[in-house]
Amino acid sequence: MLTPTVVNRFIDAVDCCPWGASTGRRGRPGGTAARRPALYTPEERQRRDASPWTLVQGVLAPFQFAVFLLSLALVLRYLATGEGLAIATASVVVKTLVLYTIMVTGSIWEREVFGRWLFAPSFYWEDVFSMLVLALHTAYLGVVWLGIGDAPAQMLLALAAYAAYVVNAAQFVLKLRAARLEGGSSRVRRAVGPGLAA
Repeated sequence: MLTPTVVNRFIDAVDCCPWGASTGRRGRPGGTAARRPALYTPEERQRRDASPWTLVQGVLAPFQFAVFLLSLALVLRYLATGEGLAIATASVVVKTLVLYTIMVTGSIWEREVFGRWLFAPSFYWEDVFSMLVLALHTAYLGVVWLGIGDAPAQMLLALAAYAAYVVNAAQFVLKLRAARLEGGSSRVRRAVGPGLAA
């Protein structure tokens, strides 16, 4: 029988809306707030902070984004005007090499922090989507190297790779934000005590 309690339990089980309070919801049943598992254990956070690969990732990520923006402009210029194919192609190759570099160093970082090369639970979906990004960039290199398709089709493949990259970059930015918020809340809990910050 669909009583309000049964319906509410079902909704609570599938509700993942972060704006529940704006729709009249005040919290989880029983007054307990839903808590996501921490991104880092205290030991992982310590390893992350001590790893030189954290700095490498912190430098490579914005560098890769700058290379992406420049390359995107060159690819769009070629598609709009038909001029600058060589430089647009070179820029996508450079972007792909930077991507490979950040993926290798990221795997080393993940190994140092989480004890596995890829697909650590905290970054599982980011790593899964990174595989799509790598596949699309590698496919671009393959079609250029083998001369498959005409230049505009190759550039459209580059744009598909770039679209996947933007989604993946957004995943990592959101994860970085969550880690900062988590780090801040753990510092508050240590400062004021476990019962007061919760």
